[in-house]
Amino acid sequence: MKYSPKQIEKYQRQKYIAQLEKIGKNLFRLLRNPETRPEELLARFDELMEKLDTMEAIRLDSEYLRESEAHYRRLHEEWHASAFDAQRLEEIREAEMSDLNRLQKMKNRSSYRKDKHRKHAQRDGWETTYSTK
Repeated sequence: MKYSPKQIEKYQRQKYIAQLEKIGKNLFRLLRNPETRPEELLARFDELMEKLDTMEAIRLDSEYLRESEAHYRRLHEEWHASAFDAQRLEEIREAEMSDLNRLQKMKNRSSYRKDKHRKHAQRDGWETTYSTK
């Protein structure tokens, strides 16, 4: 069976996005675990980034995906540029978990309500505005 170029592009796009998601989930899991050793974290992160680098780069439309990829690449460079030991891991653990959480919130922000429903959001009772008068 022969696949069309559009089908191939869609498949490559799905694989690339899935790999980005996998990197985020693995990083969060490793950072959350207090028993994670720096060598273990770097080895797993390198493995995931190498797999991403072997894939054909695709155009990322969503802000979440662009930010995620940029964040992971920046982390990869930063962690390899300086000495990454147990002390450094403890220093950055909370900040990186916070950044990963922020990226997850960015992803989820768009999935809750479609644009066509946003005009009704002002009157849906979920948000209450209080005046100080």
